[in-house]
Amino acid sequence: MTASWLDEPPPAATLRGGPVPARVGNVLVGTASWTERTLLESGAFYPPQVRTAERRLRYYARHFPVVEVDASYYALPQPRTAAAWVERTPPGFVFGVKAFAALTGHPIERARLDRDLQVALPRLPRLYPRDVPADVLEAIWQRFRAALAPLRAAGKLAYVLLQMPPWFVPSHESDAVLDDAARRLPDVQVAVEFRAAGWLAERRRARTLAALGERGFTYVCVDEPQGTRASVPPVAAVTSPALAVVRFHGRRRETWDRRGVSTTERFDYLYSAAELAEWVAPIRRLAAETRTVCVLMNNCRRESAVRNAKELAELLAKAGGV
Repeated sequence: MTASWLDEPPPAATLRGGPVPARVGNVLVGTASWTERTLLESGAFYPPQVRTAERRLRYYARHFPVVEVDASYYALPQPRTAAAWVERTPPGFVFGVKAFAALTGHPIERARLDRDLQVALPRLPRLYPRDVPADVLEAIWQRFRAALAPLRAAGKLAYVLLQMPPWFVPSHESDAVLDDAARRLPDVQVAVEFRAAGWLAERRRARTLAALGERGFTYVCVDEPQGTRASVPPVAAVTSPALAVVRFHGRRRETWDRRGVSTTERFDYLYSAAELAEWVAPIRRLAAETRTVCVLMNNCRRESAVRNAKELAELLAKAGGV
């Protein structure tokens, strides 16, 4: 018999606590991963007996109503995996799914593709967009959409995240890429995160947000280090009446645009209560203008994301009226 999601052992440690009100009105707070390696190693969130992938997701879903799937960026997800996510989470729980790297113009590892796709590619360990033939890219899109089907059928797909690379700058070619994504994902809420600051420069900001709105896309609001060449300003804006998304990357300025830094090191940051409080009013404004707001902590090193997600949810609950 399959265990109910309520059958997981009760939380024990202070950080685990009891489930906090991480759904505050129409605001859902969670993290950008539930199986990040250093989180598992820390022992600060999952009890010792929660060791399997199934039990971890069930346990996570007792505390938070949303999670972002990060693994889908590195390898194409499988429909059977998505079906398992549906079964392991309670009604009302939703997922954001990060698009596979090749779909947003990032380099990919050949070995992470399905074997039948590998044979059509150059024998290079790391492939760039120019290395991927159009028919292979089409197959990747088809398989990515197929993997989303179980989540969509269950009403548990909140959005697909298109996290664009730093070299994705405003241009006619970039507009064409976004138009292509709209064509390929017509029945999915698409959320776009820019990593090039030019998109949100004051002289272009209104045009960028309007263009996303015309496509029905959600603009991903970000909190990230400021003062670097790669810094996108913390603009809170709604471009879709269906959904707003806010992602917290930490504020570790010294590693933000440094080459060769691991993701764990780049996002190694624990927000203070005062820093989180800066976002309470903007999130409340987003909640007043859209049906749902998903807030994801991407400062995923050890327990930082889980801790900050709980703290922000509590701040929003105390503010009331969301």
